[in-house]
Amino acid sequence: MNLLPFFGARRTHDADAVVTGAGSGIGRAFAVELARRGGRVVCADIDAAAAKQTVELIGDRALDRRCDVSVASDVSDLADVAEEWFGKPADIVVNNAGIGIGGNVIGDTPLTDWQRTLDVNLWGVIHGCHVFAPRLREHGRGGIVNVASAASFAAAPRMAAYNVSKAAVLALSETLAAELAGTGIAVTVLCPTFVKTNIIDNDGIEESAARLATKLMKWTGVSPDSVARTTLDAHDRGQLHVLPQLDAKFVWQVKRLTPGTYTRALGVAERLAR
Repeated sequence: MNLLPFFGARRTHDADAVVTGAGSGIGRAFAVELARRGGRVVCADIDAAAAKQTVELIGDRALDRRCDVSVASDVSDLADVAEEWFGKPADIVVNNAGIGIGGNVIGDTPLTDWQRTLDVNLWGVIHGCHVFAPRLREHGRGGIVNVASAASFAAAPRMAAYNVSKAAVLALSETLAAELAGTGIAVTVLCPTFVKTNIIDNDGIEESAARLATKLMKWTGVSPDSVARTTLDAHDRGQLHVLPQLDAKFVWQVKRLTPGTYTRALGVAERLAR
């Protein structure tokens, strides 16, 4: 058994890393922080220009790559490019790429929104784990960070597609952590509430829902930089679940203690808020 996880291995320091969705928000923060810790970073994003901007922030320790995580061959190509550039397999993989969808109740949410959300938020992470986990096993060390959300367990109304995609990422991460236990390869799943990013700036979020999310982000949102640092520190400790904000921790506990009461109260609160 590899005992490195039990002795505070500094996996995220001087690590060769791949970050998806690295063109902005939490992904960019992960890439910049990993480089600050002495590593080299492949910054992948479906927006090639945004990925290049992140690389310009970092310098010659970073490489940009366009990647649509919903396409398995793109993710496989990403792993090959990273391995060629590093001269070895990646040490750390951050499956971060995701989109925000919400505002409609189940039945009114277009099936195209369901498909788009699951393609990126769920299949993107599945592809990342499917492609990189075997390479990490062969490498014998390193880790995977999957970015989920407090939505994975909070299940707020009018966010069904997003909730389902993130709940599945949580389950996937827990399964992978069990499969890799004792191997020296760590798995961490990040479940934040509001982070000050541009995730709601898209046409997949209904207008009133976007206004509410903008207010909540302004009042309770934290910086992506602090979330990235907290998550990478937790990953170094071998921590599986990362809930970086007090409200996420509170909801996590309440949901598990009184799931029925929590769900009914959340539904009433959501209607009053609208």
